[in-house]
Amino acid sequence: MEIEKIFNISSDAEFENLALEVFRFQYKNVDIYRTYVDLLKVDPNKVMEINQIPFLPIQFFKSQQILANGLSPEIEFTSSGTTGSETSRHYVAKVDIYKQSYTLGFRHFYGNEQQYCILALLPAYLERTGSSLVYMVDGLIRQSGNPHGGFYLNQLNELAAKLQMLDESGQKCLLIGVSFALLDLAEIHSLRLKNTIVMETGGMKGRRREMVRDELHGILTAAFGVDSIHSEYGMTELLSQAYSKGKGIFSCPPWMRVLIRETNDPLTIAPVGATGGINIIDLANLYSCAFIQTQDLGRLHHDGTFEVLGRMDSAPIRGCNLLVYG
Repeated sequence: MEIEKIFNISSDAEFENLALEVFRFQYKNVDIYRTYVDLLKVDPNKVMEINQIPFLPIQFFKSQQILANGLSPEIEFTSSGTTGSETSRHYVAKVDIYKQSYTLGFRHFYGNEQQYCILALLPAYLERTGSSLVYMVDGLIRQSGNPHGGFYLNQLNELAAKLQMLDESGQKCLLIGVSFALLDLAEIHSLRLKNTIVMETGGMKGRRREMVRDELHGILTAAFGVDSIHSEYGMTELLSQAYSKGKGIFSCPPWMRVLIRETNDPLTIAPVGATGGINIIDLANLYSCAFIQTQDLGRLHHDGTFEVLGRMDSAPIRGCNLLVYG
């Protein structure tokens, strides 16, 4: 299958046709996925719509190498293992697909990255190796070409001064940070940013108490003088991201879609508006698994946007998703 077809989807019908094509490709070529589908006694020849596609529980990434036959990984991404449990491992056969996905996804929502100076406050991710989030943000910083862009670990005073200088000069900026680090910055610096997007990736990493989204966003909007806080929703096991421009309402790029499954029947897709487990179709994940059953709770809206409402009962807290939504 040509990956360019996936990144040029222009209609719902095109998405659904390609999703079925990817399903059949992965059933044939990804051993773990085929075994899972067979154990469910699903006949792939009778899968005619996306609601009938089996979604692989995300826990399989902790114990299995999920990769199409005959391919070797060019890069391996790992989850943070915040709770001390076994980490997820995503073996990526073609890293250029990830680069295409995060670049085109960012441009879909925010325009060309060269418009921005991107400043990243991701200390917990920089302190380990294998973070797909760091890989993405580093790529966007490099592609932006702005000499002032970069990562900050604990240099909050320097970051605040740089933000203030750039914002006052009229430079469009993106400040992307893990939630606890943005709160650290907010506590010691009050800024009035007119040309800056503040984006949180979730994640308290056990360093702060959990709080509902409205409380977090309220603190950050007051501290930075912005109208809203943007959010990024991604995970180690995916190659695409959803973005929210405020109020925790997320949108997917054209090659990604969220469905909600019944909480008591994980094989059944719930009606729009119901609360349930989040299933993700990420067609960029062509050589791994594009159909992931996450452990997040969410709600889908009629326009295709969605909310993340928290974690399912007994699910471990994830490094990228420690924020308690309310």
